[in-house]
Amino acid sequence: MTDCLFCKIVKKEIPSEIVFQDEVITVFKDINPSAPVHLLVIPNKHIPSVREMVDIDEIILGKLFSGAKAAAEEAGIAETGYRLIINNGPDAHQEIPHIHMHVLGGAKMKHPMG
Repeated sequence: MTDCLFCKIVKKEIPSEIVFQDEVITVFKDINPSAPVHLLVIPNKHIPSVREMVDIDEIILGKLFSGAKAAAEEAGIAETGYRLIINNGPDAHQEIPHIHMHVLGGAKMKHPMG
């Protein structure tokens, strides 16, 4: 998708504070953080939402979790804990139609969610 914000970040067409990138995922700092540490983990492949994923994408989505784990360790929040969030669709406030996982930490999270 040529006009996808996250695809442009993956291709480095839009500046972003990328903390990790390989052939499958990109991890970068959220420009509007909701916690002291707020990272986004995205697949480099454009997948609009969970609803549009296909069987082969399961491998990519597994890499999102391992990328989130590594990013939390690198950010120093792995020991104290962090929250992983995937918003899917308009009712969940998915703002960008490209699957992405939020990694939030660095402070006690509020509860309950929703």
